[in-house]
Amino acid sequence: MEISAAAQWINESFANFDYAIMEFFHNLNVGPLGGFFDFLLTAITRLGDDGIFLILLSLVLIVFKKTRKVGAAMLGAIIVGALFTNISIKPIVARPRPYVDEAHIFRQWWIDAGSHLESEFSFPSGHTTSAMAAMTGLFFTTNKKVSWTAFIFAVVMGITRIYLCVHYPSDVLGGLVVGFLAGFISYLVVNAMYNSNVKLFKWIFDLDLFKKLKKS
Repeated sequence: MEISAAAQWINESFANFDYAIMEFFHNLNVGPLGGFFDFLLTAITRLGDDGIFLILLSLVLIVFKKTRKVGAAMLGAIIVGALFTNISIKPIVARPRPYVDEAHIFRQWWIDAGSHLESEFSFPSGHTTSAMAAMTGLFFTTNKKVSWTAFIFAVVMGITRIYLCVHYPSDVLGGLVVGFLAGFISYLVVNAMYNSNVKLFKWIFDLDLFKKLKKS
């Protein structure tokens, strides 16, 4: 199977790293608690499908004036992350999924984990990117003493992708890096808008929908 030079370099550079971590999660899958992990991690990974859950969460936060900045930073981060990942990096790197090679042990591990089919290429992980992007946006716009725990969700999302054998660990690592950059960029843009003297931006961030509804 012919693959791009970039995909080949990643495969070779991270071969031992990817194999060791995937083997660890495969052993969890076939172990006595495999059924529990199957249910739990599949449920978590579904929260990242197409970014719908995170997008809806961002929109809910945007509705309320007190959390509008947080929601805007999260939504912007998801959009930037998708542009980086799905529009740019994935088609350029074009790394095949771990289960594509039928002769490789990863194919059997993928079958053992439930044979979850995924579209597009593997690097970086889109689920991990969107989760990390949204959580980074949240982190920078809230109390960092508490909000750092949001990164746990992004890491767990990445773990689900490895457990299901639909991504290499290096895909997840790439997703965490891209997601953090996307979230930080979104925060900078939203923060600049929030502190701007532009009347439109001030009106958007100061608009209290519930006060207007009460008055009407």
